[in-house]
Amino acid sequence: MSRNLIFALAAALALCLLAFLWGTGGLDRLAIWAAEAQRDFQNQIARTLRGLRAGTPGALIGLLTACFAYGFFHAIGPGHGKVLIGGYGLGVRVSVWRLSSISLAASLGQAVSAIVLVYTGVLVLSLGRDVLTDTADQIMAPVSYAAIGLIGLWLVWRGVRHARTAGHVHVGVGATCSTCGHAHGPTPEQVAKAGSLREAALLIAGIAIRPCTGALFVLLITWQMGIPMAGIVGTFAMAIGTALVTIATGWAAVSVRRGLLAGFSGSRMLSRAVPLIEISAGLVVAAIAGGLLMRSF
Repeated sequence: MSRNLIFALAAALALCLLAFLWGTGGLDRLAIWAAEAQRDFQNQIARTLRGLRAGTPGALIGLLTACFAYGFFHAIGPGHGKVLIGGYGLGVRVSVWRLSSISLAASLGQAVSAIVLVYTGVLVLSLGRDVLTDTADQIMAPVSYAAIGLIGLWLVWRGVRHARTAGHVHVGVGATCSTCGHAHGPTPEQVAKAGSLREAALLIAGIAIRPCTGALFVLLITWQMGIPMAGIVGTFAMAIGTALVTIATGWAAVSVRRGLLAGFSGSRMLSRAVPLIEISAGLVVAAIAGGLLMRSF
């Protein structure tokens, strides 16, 4: 069996499994299970914090473990990070390692945004827990959803543009001039690299701008208990737990993309399949982000 056929069969199986879970309510049950696990670990976080304040041996390790698990199960439930990473991995040709780096950076960025929000609020603005939580839910979350929706529309526009130019060969500029010895424009490789850096920055910012509510809880309670460093370390442990799920989502999306395109390998339809996948992924990202945005008001 050829490698392309294996990829194609794996992609078809993954899509059928996803459709089955969606049609039978399996995704809803998964979200409920993840939410229950989150509550259990949130209670465990509160217990370990009390132990840490009392000087109980091993309390810090317990806190980091509980925070890591909370972040993991938080990411399993409905979330904008998976939507964006999965949609980008499905719609754009990107290596799994680069997408994994983006996923990790975005999750760590969420931790940083939570820390900045909390400590700006308590040290500079003297804000309380309710105000900080409302800021995250009512301001930062809609901004994040809107940004992700725009990225989804950008994927659609990019796919439409690629569909229009499918089958055409473009000659890039940037060759070195034989007369003066200087390049009068960027090479195609430089353009691609710059574009990928901008895309990575947009993806990271779109996810990181919305901090996790669990991280806000840990940071605020540890500040009130006088152990702020424990909250900061716990927040990063939570981010790493979240990153594992988004990284796995990215790997799955890249694999499905390869499988779908493998089905068109050697076919004249390949040049049409690429933009179609990109448009479809962009529409899904934009639709889910739009739904999250509407629910946030």
